[in-house]
Amino acid sequence: MSSRRWRVQPAATPLRGAFDLPGDKSIGHRALIFSALAKGTSTLRNLSGGDDNLRTRAALAAMGVAMRDEGAALVVDGVGLDGLKRPSHDLDCGNSGTTMRLLAGVLAAQDFSSRMVGDASLSKRPMGRITRPLRGRGARIEGTLDGVRRDEVAPLEILALDGGKRLFELEYELPVASAQVKSCLLLSGLWADGVTALREPHVTRDHTERMMSSLGVPLRTMGSAVMLDPAGWDGVLAPLDLDVPGDPSSAAFLVVAAHMVAGSRIAARRVCTNPTRTGFLEVLRDMGGGALVDPKGERGGEPVGNLQVGIGNTGTLRSAARVGGELAVRCIDEIPALVAAAAVAPGESVFDDVGELRVKESDRIAALVEMVRAFGLDADAQGDTLTVRGGRPRGGAVVRSHGDHRIAMAAAVLGLAAGGETLIDDVACVDTSFPGFAAILRGLGATLDVVET
Repeated sequence: MSSRRWRVQPAATPLRGAFDLPGDKSIGHRALIFSALAKGTSTLRNLSGGDDNLRTRAALAAMGVAMRDEGAALVVDGVGLDGLKRPSHDLDCGNSGTTMRLLAGVLAAQDFSSRMVGDASLSKRPMGRITRPLRGRGARIEGTLDGVRRDEVAPLEILALDGGKRLFELEYELPVASAQVKSCLLLSGLWADGVTALREPHVTRDHTERMMSSLGVPLRTMGSAVMLDPAGWDGVLAPLDLDVPGDPSSAAFLVVAAHMVAGSRIAARRVCTNPTRTGFLEVLRDMGGGALVDPKGERGGEPVGNLQVGIGNTGTLRSAARVGGELAVRCIDEIPALVAAAAVAPGESVFDDVGELRVKESDRIAALVEMVRAFGLDADAQGDTLTVRGGRPRGGAVVRSHGDHRIAMAAAVLGLAAGGETLIDDVACVDTSFPGFAAILRGLGATLDVVET
């Protein structure tokens, strides 16, 4: 069986150019789900072409939601809250934890049974964080017990709510700050008899809340607390007409790439600049770099702007990174890109409170330590803390992605600053989130070859 690897050469010239990014996949998942549950026809543009969003689309189609491509847009004929049908087969979520966790909240309220499965990586990720609170509101959902991890994992078996029963009200304090868990429980609240009141340790991305509010769901937020009270609500979701903003998590790797090469000047157009997603820009700013944000209005309740690197001092790293607490939550998916930046920044960078990285597509903490060391630099981890000591990356690095798209992309951008060629194994995983990454990086002037092995 063949696999793909990247061969990255040290940058010979500054990166230059402007580009558009695929639609933010977090927003895309939610847009697909809410369009399916709406009354009427929705039109979605700039959806990510990555496998993760495609898994959500396929799962909804298996439950009777009609969708069709019309040019660059996806048209979705919503079936309403009570219109989903029993799927005739298992719902395969692939590598997408967002698909599995969000749809679990929908499926837990249905009068039909279903089963969700995932690939080997997803089948290791913790699902007790959604099954336990869902059972607490009356859902009949069970995961598969993993004795090593002492948690439930996929496959998830979800039995029908019998006899016209509905889910109970729920007041719940999330033990881990997780937008996926929060969204799962809010989605289940659309079918509940009472209030869904949630509180997180820290504020996480709020795409679900923004989209629900825009569609008429009676939702209130205050800091890290959110409450959905369906009393008096007619249970009808309005259809969407949405241009999905560019993905800031994808932008982070290209923004960091511009920091790898002196004199680079790039612009990422029409990126989501929701403050719950732009913590990585604050970290880079504190390191002496960052990006200029040129606001471009809103799309579907989400602020949008162009990110420009190379204007003023935005492309120069002058100090180490310090990340922790609430800031770590707001840039958790971008930590791999920030570790690449820290690897070339002067001093010792410390990433605290990043234990959630251990249960992503890989153990990202371990994978990032391995990646930094592959470039001849120093990194180590203790518990939930990752430490990186910056320097000059050596050439000849061979990096394993561990099947994790963000590790592969982080290694590619760090390779631009290395002293010689970098080889990155198993890069097909990047197709889950950003299939155009290599092409955009080449378009900016990088030398990156795709090799079939």
